[in-house]
Amino acid sequence: MPSSLRAGDVFAGRYHVVDLLAESRGGRFWRAHDSVLGRDVAVHLIDSDDARAPELLNAARRSVAVSDRRVLRVLDADQRDGLCYVVNEWGSGATMDMLLQSDGPMSPRRAAWLASEVADVVAHAHEAGVTHGQLTPEHVLIDHNGTVRIIGLAVDAALAGLPEGRVSTDVVDLVGLLYAGMTGRWAGISRSEVPEAPVEEGRVLPPRRVRAGVPRALDDLCDEVLNGRHHAPQGEEIRTASDVAASLLDHVGDPGDLVARETLEAARRRALLPLARPTSLTIAATQGDGPPRSTAVVPRVIDIPPAAGHDQPEADAPEADPPEERTAPTPVADADATQAGMPVFLDDTDDVAWIAARSVTPTPPPPLTEPEPKPLFAPPPPEGEPVRRVRPGTAAEVPPDYWPWESSAGSGSSAAIPFVPDDTGGQGRVPGRTPLRIAAGIAAVMLLLVALVMAYNLGRGRNPLGGVLDITDRSSDASSQSNNEKPRRIDPTSVSDFDPQADPSEENSETVGNVIDRDPATTWQTETYRDQLGPALPALKSGVGVVVDLGDAFEVRDVRLDLVGSPTKFSLFLTDTAPVDVDDLDPVATQTADSERTRVRLDTGTSGRFLTVWLTELPPVPGGFRGEIAEIVVRR
Repeated sequence: MPSSLRAGDVFAGRYHVVDLLAESRGGRFWRAHDSVLGRDVAVHLIDSDDARAPELLNAARRSVAVSDRRVLRVLDADQRDGLCYVVNEWGSGATMDMLLQSDGPMSPRRAAWLASEVADVVAHAHEAGVTHGQLTPEHVLIDHNGTVRIIGLAVDAALAGLPEGRVSTDVVDLVGLLYAGMTGRWAGISRSEVPEAPVEEGRVLPPRRVRAGVPRALDDLCDEVLNGRHHAPQGEEIRTASDVAASLLDHVGDPGDLVARETLEAARRRALLPLARPTSLTIAATQGDGPPRSTAVVPRVIDIPPAAGHDQPEADAPEADPPEERTAPTPVADADATQAGMPVFLDDTDDVAWIAARSVTPTPPPPLTEPEPKPLFAPPPPEGEPVRRVRPGTAAEVPPDYWPWESSAGSGSSAAIPFVPDDTGGQGRVPGRTPLRIAAGIAAVMLLLVALVMAYNLGRGRNPLGGVLDITDRSSDASSQSNNEKPRRIDPTSVSDFDPQADPSEENSETVGNVIDRDPATTWQTETYRDQLGPALPALKSGVGVVVDLGDAFEVRDVRLDLVGSPTKFSLFLTDTAPVDVDDLDPVATQTADSERTRVRLDTGTSGRFLTVWLTELPPVPGGFRGEIAEIVVRR
């Protein structure tokens, strides 16, 4: 079982598990070592009797159809020893969410290049009939060569229990990657640990309003796909991953300098790793009945001469060995031992060496000299000499080398406390209290009194000057306050399927609760119809849907529908009583959704207890037409 595996265990006869990277919903994600091919791999593990096991193996088979080196490939998939596992190629580098957390938002050109690379890979996958299904910044890796790599193609979505074929989800998530790169906020459909993008009136805030310097074209692209505003010219709407890649080409230009920069950044990140021996896995290999032998790699050591200016005299300096006579360091047998020093990455061999400690001790710096102590208290003035009063800050009275506690008359055992001079001329006025400051204080007190009087008048229902407040002013203030109030989510009490034109009037009632369970992975589906719904075909019903009971009558501001498949045409009805039919009802909104996440803004004053979502045109599926709703979110 996945939960019983520990670091160092072996499964399938060849994979040694090393590091547990993640754990979720009964599955585990490990870094392992393939003892047959001698390389690190990434492994997804779940129980063989898990309901997701067949779809996980099916997703692994589908992902093999995408032959793009930018995809971390599936190397093995099977069920053995009570485990269902998928083995992926191991990628070394930094994921996009790590870069955003450490370095902050990217430049618009770098974000466009990264999103275009991912869009190009996803476009090839869609042509092969494969979707990613969960494309987030955590699934985009920039390796040590500056190449963008895709993690978990089709496999991670299967582990999350999501259905296959979510093409529109991939398109929205691609633009979400562009948005995240430019702003550091996530606006896609799939779940990510990157902070969510700000929302205003049910729409994702355009990136130009989150961060300055975003080009207008990239801002329009994000607004078009994420909010469905259609800024593109006629015939250039963004509907596929190929459209996203093509729309970003003008902003990327020649990506050669970007790839070179990413390679340098990857080398810099590797140089900042902890000063320890490379984390190569040490696997004990046996030959016949002999003892185990260690396959750990021992790094080479490079000796760096002393820095200039710290050379020792020739008599004390040790004699340097010729290069050919230097002996290699003794191999370290203990897997926990480390090699002290600074790592050096060699460009010619792609190997790692280490800077050894200096063989000659540098000359120590000169010792610090203690400053001359000053007396804590001033000595008494010479006997018979009057105390001179000096106005503070007058340079004419204070010599440049003046120290107030030094005296030519010597110092005694008794000490005097410095005297505070009096510059008032005997008038008794406190220094600094000028007439201008007194006037400023009086003005501040008057302003405070006026503010208190105005607040008192407003608190007793009058205008700031104490007059009677007009009723129209009150209604205007109340309306303004209501419009500026942040929308709040309504928690429905129940939901039911709604199919009044069928006999029996049921439409998969056992799964209808999935639309309000706050889990987008669970959905409610209609039946599969051979013909499209709508009034054009009198023999069929005009629609089918669900009724959400809000628990009380509310003024509804907007409704968000997470749909599966497109296009889907629907109408919204808001009533005070549970409906029995829609023929006599007036819809509060009618819309055709071309994306899987749709927000509908309702007019002010639209209220009711029962929200009816009435589907009138369903998206095509194999064998006919079928509607599917993942989540319904109502806000007031």
